[in-house]
Amino acid sequence: MNVPAQKIPRTDPGRGCEVVAGRPARKRKQRWLWWTAGAILLVLLVLGIVITMAIRRAEPMLRAAIIEELEEHFHARVELDSFHVSLRNGVWAEGKGLRIWPPPNMTGATGSDAKQPLIRLADFRFHAPLHYKPGEPVRISVVQLTGLDVDVPPKPSARREQTESDEAAPDQGHTSILSFLVDSIDCKNAHLILETSKPGKLPLEFDIAHVRLSHVSLSSPMHFDAQLTNPRPAGTIVTSGNFGPWSVEDPGESPVEGQYKFEDADLGVFKGIAGILNSTGNYQGVLRNLEVEGQTSTPEFRLTHYGMAMPLETTFNATVDGTNGDTWLHPVRATLGQSHFTAEGEIVGIPPAELPDGTTRPGGHRIALNVNIDGQRMEDFLRLTSKSGSPIVTGELTVKTALEIPPGAGAVPEKMKLNGNFLLEEAEFTSVKVQNDVGALSMRGQGDPKDAKNAGDQVRSAIQSNFTMTRGVITLPNLKYTVPGAEIDLDGTYGVDGGALNFKGTARTDATVSKMVGGWKGLLLKPADRFFKKNGAGTEVPIHVDGTEQDPHFGVDFKKIGHTSPQIPGQNE
Repeated sequence: MNVPAQKIPRTDPGRGCEVVAGRPARKRKQRWLWWTAGAILLVLLVLGIVITMAIRRAEPMLRAAIIEELEEHFHARVELDSFHVSLRNGVWAEGKGLRIWPPPNMTGATGSDAKQPLIRLADFRFHAPLHYKPGEPVRISVVQLTGLDVDVPPKPSARREQTESDEAAPDQGHTSILSFLVDSIDCKNAHLILETSKPGKLPLEFDIAHVRLSHVSLSSPMHFDAQLTNPRPAGTIVTSGNFGPWSVEDPGESPVEGQYKFEDADLGVFKGIAGILNSTGNYQGVLRNLEVEGQTSTPEFRLTHYGMAMPLETTFNATVDGTNGDTWLHPVRATLGQSHFTAEGEIVGIPPAELPDGTTRPGGHRIALNVNIDGQRMEDFLRLTSKSGSPIVTGELTVKTALEIPPGAGAVPEKMKLNGNFLLEEAEFTSVKVQNDVGALSMRGQGDPKDAKNAGDQVRSAIQSNFTMTRGVITLPNLKYTVPGAEIDLDGTYGVDGGALNFKGTARTDATVSKMVGGWKGLLLKPADRFFKKNGAGTEVPIHVDGTEQDPHFGVDFKKIGHTSPQIPGQNE
């Protein structure tokens, strides 16, 4: 019979113990570790469930605390669609659909009957530490906002008093369960609307791409850094400053001050002008009424259908009605090329209207300015309108005019209206031929025909007139052109686009016809002097000027002096 062999325990020479005997001890140790890990996981699971239940129970309390704090400050109804809390390295809170309605006694609002919330917020989120000490505010480093809309109501002529039927303001003596201390607010895609109570006026709207508020407080000023989107001309305005405290009774009276920078604004969106504008400045006041000081620079300003580009620099002081964008300039100091001038007036919105002739005037902003140019260079202004880039005349220009640009489609030069007067002194034509003709006129007018040839360098002239401009045509009813020995009075028009000339008038000289011609021809014309000698002048003849500014044509209207086709005095000499 075979007897099974007995197992002989092996020993581990290094440990001096049986190998088989050590296995149950190791299994017991592993079971103990698994039980410990399982217990820890179970405790964590229970804690997670407890914390989740606590958070869910805390959500309504935090939601109520946020609403209560906002209602206490704004004295108004506050709505919050949803609010959730989660634990991720502290407490993360997120809310959606926040609406703050105008308080019952807000200036310009209708209280509980208001159809538009004062403030709407699509969503917000913030992070807070887990630790909290009773009696102390919960400190929040950053509140992130998206989709903020603020609709500031207009300011009426009289303030509405609060009545018993109005919603009661929260009890000022009540102590909130929780309070919050916010270090900063970071907001994207905000929209600010400043309503107006003026008939026919549109509200002023601002699209704010990004704004960051620091030193956040509803009862003291807050610092801000913002980027605003400017629609026309398109560009981004970067601004920083201080805002607040928020005026609960009338948000439009909330103070604001700051600095701005506006770069690379393309003026080409306005028909008829072109150039890239840059501007810097500062402002202060309240949302509804701002005082603005600044500078603009347009290195290559030009009229698109006319002349060459010219550098245009301005400094300005303005009052801005924040409810509709109406602006009063007092004054603008500008430099075009080397010439300085000032403009003072208003840029205001007007409603559409039906005119007496049956046409409809479009609504929009109307520019009305008083422009003053005192002894500046004529050539700087003519370069804007000269297609060749070369002005036809130079000299010292003085202008006083009212300028109006109505709203509506069309190029700016076509819409522009002018009504004023000008004086050009020390005038010299850039064309050698024309200037020599002026010199000859002066010499002959003084009775010195021998020096008439190439006398342009010795003579300067003066031009003055009242003028109006409509639809790109300048009307000059009393244009007076004078040189030593001669005076020309004209009445006519000048077309800005193309430079068309259409003038009629009279030319007077000190000398008689015979003296203007001189020599033996002058002796022959001696009997004719009595036909041309009129109104105290040695010679007076009717004339006309037509052609263009680049190719003007001068002529004598002989029919008006009873002649058919006599030779012009001095012709072919």
